[in-house]
Amino acid sequence: MQKIYCHLDMRGLKLLERFTSTQVHALNPIETSTGKTHLGVSRAKLNSQLLKSFGSNSKHKTFNSSVSVTEALLLPYGLPTTDHIEPSIEPHLKPIDFVEILADLYRRLENCESQSDRSLLFVEQFSLLRSLGDPKLLRRCLRAARQNAVDVNSKVVLSAWLRFERREDELSGMSAMDCGGQVFECPKIALEYGYDPNLISSHCQCDQDRTKVINVPGFNENECVSLGEEESNVSFCIGDEEINCVRCRIAMLSSPLKAMLYGSFKESKKDKIDFSENGISVKGMRAVEVYSRTRRLDLFSPGVVGELLCFANRFCCEEMKSACDAYLASLVDNIDDALVLIEYGLEEMAYLLVAACLQVLLREFPNSLYNPKVMKFLCSSKTRERLAMVGHGSFLLYYFLSHVAMEESMVSTTTVMLLERLEECVTQRWQKTLALHQLGCVLLQRNEFKDAQFRFLAAVEAGHVYSVAGVARTKYKQGQQYSAYTLMSSIISEYKPAGWMYQERSLYNIGKEKISDLSAATALDPILSFPYRYRAIAKVEEKQIRGAIFEIDKAIRFKLSPDCIELRAWFFLALADYESALRDIRVLLTLEPNYMMFHGKTRGDYLVELLSHRVKQMTEADCWMHLYDQWSSVDDIGSLAIIHHMLGNNPGKSLLQFRQSLLLLRLNCQKAAMRSLRLARNNSSSESERLVYEGWILYDTGNREQALSKAEKSIHTQRSFEAFFLKAYVLADTSLDPESSSHVIQLLEEALKCPSDGLRKGQALNNLGSIYVDCGKLDEAANSYLSALDIKHTRAHQGLARIYHLKNQRKAAYDEMTKLIEKAQNNASAYEKRSEYCDPEMAKTDLDTATELDPLRTYPYRYRAAVLMDEQKESEAVEELTKAIAFKPDLQMLHLRAAFHESSGDLSSALQDCQAALCMDPNHTDTLDLYNRARD
Repeated sequence: MQKIYCHLDMRGLKLLERFTSTQVHALNPIETSTGKTHLGVSRAKLNSQLLKSFGSNSKHKTFNSSVSVTEALLLPYGLPTTDHIEPSIEPHLKPIDFVEILADLYRRLENCESQSDRSLLFVEQFSLLRSLGDPKLLRRCLRAARQNAVDVNSKVVLSAWLRFERREDELSGMSAMDCGGQVFECPKIALEYGYDPNLISSHCQCDQDRTKVINVPGFNENECVSLGEEESNVSFCIGDEEINCVRCRIAMLSSPLKAMLYGSFKESKKDKIDFSENGISVKGMRAVEVYSRTRRLDLFSPGVVGELLCFANRFCCEEMKSACDAYLASLVDNIDDALVLIEYGLEEMAYLLVAACLQVLLREFPNSLYNPKVMKFLCSSKTRERLAMVGHGSFLLYYFLSHVAMEESMVSTTTVMLLERLEECVTQRWQKTLALHQLGCVLLQRNEFKDAQFRFLAAVEAGHVYSVAGVARTKYKQGQQYSAYTLMSSIISEYKPAGWMYQERSLYNIGKEKISDLSAATALDPILSFPYRYRAIAKVEEKQIRGAIFEIDKAIRFKLSPDCIELRAWFFLALADYESALRDIRVLLTLEPNYMMFHGKTRGDYLVELLSHRVKQMTEADCWMHLYDQWSSVDDIGSLAIIHHMLGNNPGKSLLQFRQSLLLLRLNCQKAAMRSLRLARNNSSSESERLVYEGWILYDTGNREQALSKAEKSIHTQRSFEAFFLKAYVLADTSLDPESSSHVIQLLEEALKCPSDGLRKGQALNNLGSIYVDCGKLDEAANSYLSALDIKHTRAHQGLARIYHLKNQRKAAYDEMTKLIEKAQNNASAYEKRSEYCDPEMAKTDLDTATELDPLRTYPYRYRAAVLMDEQKESEAVEELTKAIAFKPDLQMLHLRAAFHESSGDLSSALQDCQAALCMDPNHTDTLDLYNRARD
């Protein structure tokens, strides 16, 4: 790999001026000290002009007037240009051969006998799969790591990590140390050493009442535990005080004390022993005496127990040390105490106390990031070394800390320091490449290009080829564009080409070659958003704004990303289409409530306020009618915008926040969906409603049994549509037998008897139809679908088409899906489903359309591959799957390709694909069967 960074330095080469810019957001930046733009217009004056232009009493103006308003709005920033956009370097591990790496990881998991090693392997799996962006898959990795964790350190970190992924800190009324009923996240269980094979199936019985305070009375010599004069046979003198003790009891505390009291030391002959120079107080020594006889610590204050811990360390009293360690650990429940006691625990090597203190700090994340005392402690290199001495300064700890810090801010000093500590902790190759690459990404965003380049180069030397993109980018930022270009060209020629390689090289190319690289990037990896964004902006520069919108729509159709939505809003503003622009900005704020537009210079909610005066005002009734229309046309993005508008008028409406979460889930925006769901839970108006939303949170994070329990409690509290629907939905998420199906049908029928609106009843009727079909009750299913269509639930066309197909009425099924396509334009799933009801040639056309609309859908690739296989075109069939697996490693596609390899006799390739698939889901029955056959 050495040759890739030894290219000729071409700094003196005269390149076109457009390639010398190194700033992403260099369009008329704001002077923060004066509050003025480089155009000499003060922000206050600009805001005044804009508010005047968008006055609430003004009517719609002529086109020319609207254009002037648009120009005023964009004046300080201008439209985006191709010179000032670039893709980010992803802060994830991105192997050249993802399938091979996954297969190797599965083999290591298969052969690993140590539970601790298995736990760390699952953390490695988490790191590899992060680039896929599937929260449920990642949570499964963390749960598996927690399930196999043995040591307390790993349990504490992984429990806190799982809690962070569910963002319980955002739930009102939940404190950091609450158990919440999740056994994997329970703070008490995390402090228990050892492996429990039944952990995954057990239910946490942890007491959730945190108001219960431990009663710690002070020591009183007159209590019944005091020592009688006749029993003592040795006294320890501290100053003028004498503490009477039982010699044999004290001797039993440790071997050194036994040697002192019964060995050859002079103290063994004395009845009074001077202990004034041993660093223990009178109260502490009395506590030692009481403990020697009672083995109790609950009689003493925490300070006295701390003295006992120090005494135990000095005289090697292991049993007493463990008891004091555990007792002090049980008392830690807030950050202030944790920061004090962790220093004491580190000093006295009290492993459990340190773990308990760390747990409090970790379970407060991300809030702990903004506590200066916590960050000063955790970011210190000395702290990491001290934690390592007691077994807690591990890679896992700092991986979690840096992971949270990067999510909060990629450019903060805290993030840099935590990643530097992570780099100090590495013990394995993958850990080294991850730490170096992530630190390189952060330093790049901080414009610290030389330091970033150093880290990226080190990551490349450690074997992470993707870090070459970081090396190239830092060269480019330092004016070495030709060197960056030749570097990426060498990577393309040396390795199997990937979309990111061409995307990166396009930054350093010009003219037709740049466009060619972007086209190659899209062909190899159609889900990369940068090529669409670049082509869209290029069309704007050519005054083809409609063409730009058409181009960016291609990306928005399969991935609702903020950068693409912002661009489209920008384009609509340029067209003076304020209604469409406002819609997109509302959607943008739904995804990221604090989003800053125009190169991070203007708050999105500020633009909403301005644009709201340029569109027709809607009443709440208008909004509901409009929402029904959007729902009927399967316009989820439009529906999101309307709900955002309604929440602006009624911000605490939990029902709307819940609907918002459902739409976001359908659009695969899981992080934003969970945020909306947590808000719905926090703003719920009743106990029953709160239980329902908590149930959905549990279900969406893989806790099915707990979700069912919440649904049942809600029904018991108050019968409601949502409670019955939740229970039915969770129960239906299994292989239903006839009895279970009948129960789900009853639940949905009960739900439909409860008050609700047409949007939700349409969904319930649609689900009811699906269960009826599974039970073979086609007439009842048809009635359910027709009832759903009567209240504009357009998706019911798909269910009705399925019934026609089951009745061998393929033409009717095709026509029914055509109705759905006509109502829901650009709906990839509708084209995909219609392909099942037509002849092969028409099916191919529909599936090609589905792939064009949404390249993430895997069925079309599998279908085309199966057709090629039937035609005995084995190599073409494998290639069809391979090109899709390259940008979307999918379980089903890996399984099918493994089957193709098996049928052609390539068992080694079949085994590798099976192993990669099982690494993603070790319980996939069909793949397990194929894997066992290939091994035999």
